[in-house]
Amino acid sequence: QVQLRESGGGVVPAGGSLRLSCAAPGTIFRSNVMGWYRQAPGKQRELVARITGGGNTNYADSVKGRFTISRDNAKNTVYLQMNSLKPEDTANYYCWILLGENYWGQGTQVTVSS
Repeated sequence: QVQLRESGGGVVPAGGSLRLSCAAPGTIFRSNVMGWYRQAPGKQRELVARITGGGNTNYADSVKGRFTISRDNAKNTVYLQMNSLKPEDTANYYCWILLGENYWGQGTQVTVSS
């Protein structure tokens, strides 16, 4: 069952931007740890960004300086702003929340053309 719902994926040219959104039930959004993973075909799912309840953020080296994760507690939504997109960013992006167990969104596809 889908508990986290992502949106905002699409097809963009290299250098473009997208903003992903993930809406979660309030009971799950109370988590102190959440973020975004991505998985490209034939590759392992990787953590690209993480944010804590205290606002601490971490990014994969490959996206550092280009992606920004944020959360809106009033809207129970976590965002991933992606700028200066590269073809290697192409992947299915998954919202993730840790609250005793891992909760996942259904994934939203991001495709960056050359």
